[in-house]
Amino acid sequence: MDVEWGYSGDRGPENWANLCDWFARGAEFPLQSPIHLTKGEEIKMKGETLSFHYQKQRFTDKEFKNTIHLVPFDQLSYVEFKKERYYLTDIHFHLPSEHIIDGKQEDIEFHFVHMNSKKENLVVGVMYQLMEQEGWFYNQENGERWNLEKHEHWVNPDVFFPEKKSHFHYVGSLTTPPTSGPIQWFVMDHVEKLNQEFLLPFKGQYAQPNNRPIQPLNGREIYYFEEFE
Repeated sequence: MDVEWGYSGDRGPENWANLCDWFARGAEFPLQSPIHLTKGEEIKMKGETLSFHYQKQRFTDKEFKNTIHLVPFDQLSYVEFKKERYYLTDIHFHLPSEHIIDGKQEDIEFHFVHMNSKKENLVVGVMYQLMEQEGWFYNQENGERWNLEKHEHWVNPDVFFPEKKSHFHYVGSLTTPPTSGPIQWFVMDHVEKLNQEFLLPFKGQYAQPNNRPIQPLNGREIYYFEEFE
C-alpha cells in the first residue's frame, strides 16, 4: 500500500492515523515512539545488553519514506539480544533527533534497523552533534567509500557508534507510518560527533526536518544498561 505522508500539513504526524486503515491500526498500539528518556528514579538500572557483530560491507542508498536509507547488499552484520540474532536491514537518519535525552534534543539521530528470523524488529538509535571542523566522516584510508553516482558505499556500521555503549532500552513502535509495534528499542546514551559534510549530498528534500514528536510513556518500563570501561 503506497500512501503519501509527510511531516507537516494535512499529511503530517498528527494526521497519520487518519490517512488509511493500515496507519490507523498501527496507531492503536499503545506504546508509541519516540519518547523522552531520562535516568530518573523511575528508570530500572538493570537493562539488557546487546552484543554487536558488525563488519565492513557494501550498502546501497535508496530514497523512500521521506529520508535516505542505506541498505546492505548482504546479511552480514547483526546484533545479539537474549541469545537471538537480529540482522541489520537498514540505516537511516532523522533531523533533528526523535528521542530526547534528559531534556535535550540533538542535531541528528541515526536508526539502525534489525530483524530476526521471526520478522521481529530491533532498532538502535545513535545521537549526533553536527560539527564543522571535526566529527566522523568517511575514512578512505580504512577502505570506507561513499559513491553517490554508483549508489555504492563500503563501511563498517560500528564506526557510527560510541566506544562506550551505555544505552536505554524500552518497547515501542516504528516512528514512521504505520507506527506499529512492538519494537525493541535501544538508544545510546553517549552523543557522538558527525562532520556536517556527511549531509552535503542530501541538501534539499532529504535534509529537511523529519522527526516525529515525542509520544506519551503510557506507563511503560524503561531500562538502562551502563557499560563500564
